[in-house]
Amino acid sequence: MLIGHGWGKFTTFQSKPETFPDPLGIGGTMSFYGAVGAEVVCAALIAVGLLTRLACLPLIFAMGVAAFVIHKNDAFFMGGGAAKEPALLYLLMGLTIALTGPGRLSIDNLLFRGWLRPQAR
Repeated sequence: MLIGHGWGKFTTFQSKPETFPDPLGIGGTMSFYGAVGAEVVCAALIAVGLLTRLACLPLIFAMGVAAFVIHKNDAFFMGGGAAKEPALLYLLMGLTIALTGPGRLSIDNLLFRGWLRPQAR
């Protein structure tokens, strides 16, 4: 998500906000900032395992909007243009990570081990 989608938006941060779609009625600029935040900041947090479950929420929301609002009239599968499939795959991955948690090799596990998780006896 970070490299494939978010980085392109981030590098055009100053020139693209005015032309970004406004599916929620909050303005193209605010929608753009929300998408960049979810696809860059939250994706980076998930990648390193910091505040993982919390970081999944904006990403899940953004991919839900992308799949069901932005791409509502597009084909389901990729194959020659815009499609719902990539957004739904990222949404499913976000849901899976949110439900299963960050894992052993995450910063969350290092910082919160024993505080949020019951210890084995």
